[in-house]
Amino acid sequence: MPHVIRSTLWVLFFGTILFAWWTLYSRAVNMDLDLLGRPGAMGQAMADMDPRMFADVPMARFWSLFGMWAVMMAAMMLPTMVPTLTTYEHLMESADGTRAGWMGVLLGYFIVWVAFAGLIAGVQVSLLFGGVINMLGVAPLWFSAVLLIVVGVYQFSHAKEVCHGVCHAPMTYFLGHWRTGFGGGLHMGLRLGAYCVGCCWGYMALGFVGGVMSLAWMGLATLLMIFEKLPDIGHHVIKPTGVVLIAAGFGLFFI
Repeated sequence: MPHVIRSTLWVLFFGTILFAWWTLYSRAVNMDLDLLGRPGAMGQAMADMDPRMFADVPMARFWSLFGMWAVMMAAMMLPTMVPTLTTYEHLMESADGTRAGWMGVLLGYFIVWVAFAGLIAGVQVSLLFGGVINMLGVAPLWFSAVLLIVVGVYQFSHAKEVCHGVCHAPMTYFLGHWRTGFGGGLHMGLRLGAYCVGCCWGYMALGFVGGVMSLAWMGLATLLMIFEKLPDIGHHVIKPTGVVLIAAGFGLFFI
């Protein structure tokens, strides 16, 4: 029976990821966007709309964007949780971890990322009604350049190093902060989620460079975050990525 429960939960976990990606793809199609987030005729008409037309319904716009970002969190961040969840499973065999604790870790982690979805949706609404980005979430070149440079520089920061250290070595975190049961798993998941946000927020923010509905950006960002958490190569990915982002940012100033 434990093996049946384990298999069922993992199927539901990966099923949620696939459903989230399908939802994002369907939304992009409905918005007349290609995989790179480039609009067709209908999508361009949406991009050219004046946000002031919706000035009387900013909260409605916020909730719509919040839902989109929450789905993006499931699609992009849940795959990066696989090493953490498998590490917890090892402790179910060697320590007193439980399946309820495993679920608590997952829930806590996702709660934090959903909260971040609310934050970045609020940022998008502010940028939209401030005239910085268009209705598709695409920023002008100067803003994109600054954002690329800021995120690139962050790759070299102490905050990135600390947060990545926790995300990269979940076993070390579990051994130092171990709590039992669902409540213990939830507590650890919330803290792990906070470290993960500190590690990966920049990749999410880069959605404004090419458009937040660019499936190509979502896929690339997901792969980068997964690579950063791989035991053998994670530490070797961060700074080269920072160099590329900074170079791309400065490159935009000359376009």
